[in-house]
Amino acid sequence: MLRDDLQKTLKDSMLARDADTTGAVRLIIAGMKEKDVEARGKGQEKASDADLLAMMQNMIKQRNDSIKMYNDGNRPDLAEKEAREIKIIERFLPKQMSEAEIEAAIREAIAETGAASMKDMGKIMGVLKTKYAGKMDFGKANGVIKSLLG
Repeated sequence: MLRDDLQKTLKDSMLARDADTTGAVRLIIAGMKEKDVEARGKGQEKASDADLLAMMQNMIKQRNDSIKMYNDGNRPDLAEKEAREIKIIERFLPKQMSEAEIEAAIREAIAETGAASMKDMGKIMGVLKTKYAGKMDFGKANGVIKSLLG
């Protein structure tokens, strides 16, 4: 489904001569192809949607870092371009979880894994990444887990 949406959006953006969308979608598709090659190395036919969603989350994180650098370097034009790319990438991601939903999911994962200390953080993150890839900001989740277990 995600792959079809990307291809359709690419075609539509090319016909509409929307350079921003075309460029961003091409970057996503290139990343998707890299993930597919990785998956074939692991014996899978293609990358899962969860892998692709995680890749797109990472793309957004990279662009946010770039925006900060561009703003610090007094390059608002480049920061604006990165912000437009983020909006395009976000169109393909599911709705992000709220702070309350993240905390509830973490509490559920803690109960499921029987986690009692920070040593169990890897188990919790593993459960969360399996269930909520693309829906959860794992940077925020990290802080919540530390506050609950710390």
